[in-house]
Amino acid sequence: MKIVILAGGLGTRLAEETEVRPKPMVEIGGRPILWHILKHFATYQLHEFYLALGYKGEVIKRYFLDYPTLNGNLTVHTGSGQVEVQRALRDDWTVHLIDTGQDTLTGGRVKRLETHLRYGGTFMVTYGDGVSDVNLRKLLAFHRSQKRIATVTAVRPPARFGGLIFDGHRVARFTEKPQAGEGWINGGYLVFEPEVFDYLDGDQSSLEAHALEALAADGQLAAYRHDGFWQCMDTMRDKKLLETMWQSGQAPWCVWEKPPAGPAVRTSIRSRKRKAS
Repeated sequence: MKIVILAGGLGTRLAEETEVRPKPMVEIGGRPILWHILKHFATYQLHEFYLALGYKGEVIKRYFLDYPTLNGNLTVHTGSGQVEVQRALRDDWTVHLIDTGQDTLTGGRVKRLETHLRYGGTFMVTYGDGVSDVNLRKLLAFHRSQKRIATVTAVRPPARFGGLIFDGHRVARFTEKPQAGEGWINGGYLVFEPEVFDYLDGDQSSLEAHALEALAADGQLAAYRHDGFWQCMDTMRDKKLLETMWQSGQAPWCVWEKPPAGPAVRTSIRSRKRKAS
C-alpha cells in the first residue's frame, strides 16, 4: 500500500521555524515531525511513501539523501575519499520525493500523483504536520467494510482553554482542557480508492473544500472516529506542546515503541486477496 504525505505547504502560522525549512522538517525531539509520521506508518508494515513536495522541497530531498550518513556511524578514509557507513537505524523505507508545485493546493498535489497511484489500488493520504496514535489496521478494516471511495479519520482536538462549571452565579470548579472540546474535524489519515481522482481537477483543487465535499454529497465519504490522541503543529504553541510531551517520555503518538498486536496491515491485505481468489 502506498502512503501520500502532503508536505508542500507554506506553514505561515509557524513562521519562526518555516522561514528556513518546510513545516514537515520542524523538529520534535531532535527529529523532523515527518520522521515521526513515517515511523508511525512503518509500525504497521507500511513502508512506501510519496512525499508531495512544494515549499522548500529541496530541504526534504537533502534530508533523505543524507539519511544513511546522518543516522549511522561513519569511517572516512581521507586519502581515498572512501566513506563507510555503519547504519545505526534500520528504517527500511522507500521514499518517492515528488515536486508538486509551489502554489498547488492539497487536492492538486494528490492529482499530480495520479500516474503513481491510479492503478495501485487503495492508498492513504495524510498531512505532514500532525501526529496521532490512530490504529491504521483498524482504520483500513473500517474503510473496506464501508465500501465507499473515501474514509476520513475524524478526531476531536484538545480545547485551547479550560472550562468553567457554574453553580448558579458561582463558579463551582474549573475543568481541564478536554480532548473532546472542539467537535469532530478532519484529522487526516485518509483512505482512498483510485476513483477519488475523478473528484480532483488541477492544481487549484482543494482536497478538503472540493473533493471531500463532493464525495460527501455523493454518499461516498465515510468517517472513522478516532477517540485517541491527535495533535497538529500549526503554531509555536503546538510545537512546544509536542516537544514537552516528547521530553517527558509521554508521547502518545510514539506507537513504534509499543507495536500493535496482531498481524501487520500488509499481511492482512494479502490474506484478503488470497481468499478473494
